[in-house]
Amino acid sequence: MAGPQLPNALDFTWHDGGRVVRFGQGVLAGAAETLAASGWERFELLTTERALAGAPVGLAQAATAVHHVAAGKVADLSADLLDAVMTPTLVALGGGRVIDTAKAIAAVRGGRVAAIPTTLSGAEMTGIHRLPEGHSAPHLIRPALVIADPEPMTALPEGSLRATAMNALAHGADALFGPVANPFSALAALHGAGLIAGALDMPEAERDRPRLALGSLFCAHALDGAGLSLHHALCQELVRGLEIPHAETNATMLPHTMGAMRPREPAAIEALATALGADPASLEARLTELGGGARHLGELGGDRSRLDAALDAVHARISAMRDPPTRDELAELVEAAW
Repeated sequence: MAGPQLPNALDFTWHDGGRVVRFGQGVLAGAAETLAASGWERFELLTTERALAGAPVGLAQAATAVHHVAAGKVADLSADLLDAVMTPTLVALGGGRVIDTAKAIAAVRGGRVAAIPTTLSGAEMTGIHRLPEGHSAPHLIRPALVIADPEPMTALPEGSLRATAMNALAHGADALFGPVANPFSALAALHGAGLIAGALDMPEAERDRPRLALGSLFCAHALDGAGLSLHHALCQELVRGLEIPHAETNATMLPHTMGAMRPREPAAIEALATALGADPASLEARLTELGGGARHLGELGGDRSRLDAALDAVHARISAMRDPPTRDELAELVEAAW
């Protein structure tokens, strides 16, 4: 599948209301200069050892403090770092956990966030995140500046890259059914899904990484405008309750959740299948192919004894959906994926 047609060179600055997105190969190298030119003279950097190792030296030098974000849950990580942050003007260099932690801290402290993603998490484009444990905020935070370089965003090994790419595609898929889904979010979702599929269809050595990274931005933008639906309600509770990896859980569940949505939202499923170069009846197989083959929840190391509590949480979250799956249907959905 070729995917949607794009210019050969993808290098642009997008002014989206109060947000600025700087996209292009090599923009990470000039991140410190971009931040300074955008009014981010004093900031604290949230990152990881891996992300910082691939960043230009000047970025850490420009920060007034550097905080390393450990593995764990955003609510706990942000609570632990809350008092250590002196200036809530934050730059987040890393994947979704790092960016969401910065958003959580800034929401409570009344700050702002610039995001420099190093994966396809999509967190840089959304105002969707947890809050620090034990704290509230007047509103959630959407990064005001995004510096998106396709190279670090797509640098994971092939297996992990496909998992995070399917998580990105799931953002677009879920946006088609979100509580405030609309034609604008749907168009962004379908375009992004097509870009991701087109990139994943290419041999690894020849893959169009800007296409893949841009597809992730489109899908995340769509999710931010439409809200979460069945897929993310289910995956978030499975990840949280069973303590299993985020991207791999999304990649595993996507064929199953889209199968569950096929009789409920046939027009949207047909549009998604078309964007991916398939027909509705073969959508699950196409998603499995794009993800690199069949995946199983049971391989992700989760504690099955905690599954009932996770499913109860999902069932409560989706009660406002149009024609939501029953509790038994949710259990069958997860069992089929296990």
